[in-house]
Amino acid sequence: MKFGIFYEHSVLKPWDDRSEHRVLHQAVEQVVLADELGFDQVWEVEHHFLEEYSHSSAPEVFLSYCAAKTKRIRFGHGIALMLPPINHPARVAERAATLDILSDGRLEFGTGRSATWTELAAFGCEPDLTKEMWDECTRAVVKMWTTDNFSWNGRHFKMPQRNVIPKPLQKPHPPLWVAVQSPETAVQAGERGMGMLGVTLGAPLDYQQMVKDYRRAIRTCEPVGETVNEQVNGVAFMYCDEDDARAKAVGGMAALQFGLRAAHLVGVGGIYPSPAYHAHASAAPLRNRPGDVVGPVREGTPIGDPKACIEALKWWEEVGVDRMVFLINTGETIPQEQVLNSLRLFAREVMPEFTRKERAEAKKAAEAAAREAAQRAAAGTPMPA
Repeated sequence: MKFGIFYEHSVLKPWDDRSEHRVLHQAVEQVVLADELGFDQVWEVEHHFLEEYSHSSAPEVFLSYCAAKTKRIRFGHGIALMLPPINHPARVAERAATLDILSDGRLEFGTGRSATWTELAAFGCEPDLTKEMWDECTRAVVKMWTTDNFSWNGRHFKMPQRNVIPKPLQKPHPPLWVAVQSPETAVQAGERGMGMLGVTLGAPLDYQQMVKDYRRAIRTCEPVGETVNEQVNGVAFMYCDEDDARAKAVGGMAALQFGLRAAHLVGVGGIYPSPAYHAHASAAPLRNRPGDVVGPVREGTPIGDPKACIEALKWWEEVGVDRMVFLINTGETIPQEQVLNSLRLFAREVMPEFTRKERAEAKKAAEAAAREAAQRAAAGTPMPA
């Protein structure tokens, strides 16, 4: 299992002239440290007009800035809103390819369609058509990346023949993902050969059936891209501290703040009944149980001491999740140095538990290769080409 971090860029009120500056620059510091610690990826959403909840309207700018300050961590553009009234597909292709070039081929390309009325209504998007738009535009972007003579005559956008430049550094193109909130979308991700980017802050058991359905569907997929990306990425809150009770108090409060900000969002299904939206967009607020000081930590949430985080993540591993990305703060709810210390402790004490088997297998393979080489050398037999 690989690990990463995930950003909404929540900016809580009351605001001052430097509120967004603080949140964004603290996130950059976290990404730089995560790169140094060996985290595998950083994902950032694209949202518009969602006050407090997400001030992340230009993810490609933030990720490009981080790319200049890091060496290894991969960048999840997740998700690019694939709706022509919001983003013309050619502009999506151009920006994402530029990010891939500037990051030396570290882009993971996540796609989706938004799920809030606040965004869709502002751009004049017809909810019943957003899934069709996403499908058409995702296929078009792949063609833009892989051909020099692109043209399109679709239902939702048309374009005369042009060479969309630049092309991504990764060939044939960066890995493709789609945001998944429902069992239906999990199957659609599998059918298209795309990675399943879970965006529901649920427990491992909430993912279990979706992962099974996804794995089954991808076995007979018709890929929208030139390659198949069979990976499942889950998302959860994370805060790690040597003291388990303190971790749950601090991390639980950050999770509660996120839930409260999400609660005011207007989900499409709540205002515009549509077969294209079976689930509400907004996350339910985290409700306290009697005696709880802050929102309770759900099963499978890596908030606690290293042992508790390991136990929580083993659940995700058993369900079949390949990667986990973490919300590590909400609008400066947790002081920055504590967030950085949480990342350090997680990397030191938790991550090795999920790479130990991989390292042991690599060592065993290397030892076997060395023995074979020694035996061939002693017998005067050349190594195979």
